[in-house]
Amino acid sequence: MAPTTRIITQPEPGTVIAPKYDYSDEQTAKMSELQEYANTLLLPTTDDYHPWELRWINKPDTIPRYMRAAKWDLADAKKRIKATLEWRREYKPDLIRPDEVKIESETGKIIINGFDRDGRPIIYMRPGRENTETSPRQLRHLVWCLERAKDLMPPGQESLVIIVDYKSTTLRTNPSISVARKVLHILQQHYVETLGRAIVVNLPMLLNFFYKGISPFLDPVTRDKMRFNPDLFELIPPSQLDADFGGENEYEFEPESYWDQIVTACGVTPEGTRVDFPPPTTSDQEKSVESSAPDVPITTAPEHLTEDPEKTQVDVSSMSVEADESNQGRQIVS
Repeated sequence: MAPTTRIITQPEPGTVIAPKYDYSDEQTAKMSELQEYANTLLLPTTDDYHPWELRWINKPDTIPRYMRAAKWDLADAKKRIKATLEWRREYKPDLIRPDEVKIESETGKIIINGFDRDGRPIIYMRPGRENTETSPRQLRHLVWCLERAKDLMPPGQESLVIIVDYKSTTLRTNPSISVARKVLHILQQHYVETLGRAIVVNLPMLLNFFYKGISPFLDPVTRDKMRFNPDLFELIPPSQLDADFGGENEYEFEPESYWDQIVTACGVTPEGTRVDFPPPTTSDQEKSVESSAPDVPITTAPEHLTEDPEKTQVDVSSMSVEADESNQGRQIVS
């Protein structure tokens, strides 16, 4: 394929989403009970964050993921989902403004591009491209990327792939064990059942100590999903795999182009909201109509301008970046 700066935001045509989950009547009943419990924890409707909390709770994958993570122990599932609700209220991962974390993307150290054979979005991490000093913003950028990968999941898909490429990584650019522990905590506690595969490639002997250092903090389920230097062609279609790893996708990273594409594909506004969520309130619509009214002195205003304006809600469809057939290519997943 020819070199391209266009990212892939859809699985290869014909992809069968996997894994598929079938639930027993008992499991379905437990999920209903967890849903009812979660609803009792929601913020009051007067709180600005209530719509986002409700949106997250009502996503089709949220309740099933927490029940599976708890191995169908309802008490444990309640504890887990309560902890995540509290974390999301404080961290507000779904409201991170793009310009808050954009600087972290300028070297392409974390890129979302392509899908594996099961329709999972791929997140490429290249620690060797680190461009900033350790700070909370680095972690917020990672969370922002996790949210964007979830935005791009096709219907029925609940997990993603992370590929960590250690090519050109040094002790200076590699994240510290303390930072890695924070990342693992967020992944394992607040994005449960979201990691489908974790692939590590080009790991130098010098950094073996790093994985020995974080090993005690790896959940056994997470550890089982990790693979070191696997055959990527078994996991990712050649057209979706980055050429750096032998794939056909000759993607050339260009920071502004990448950022504009991922923001548009996920429908993220400059304020961190979505182009179609939350829906405008009555007062918002009234303000919009008022601000668009002509500046006419009240004494001469036409009669229809003194009446309640008709309220109109515009249906904004979600935006996506479609990869041209000639530009689709491979990406490695970790």
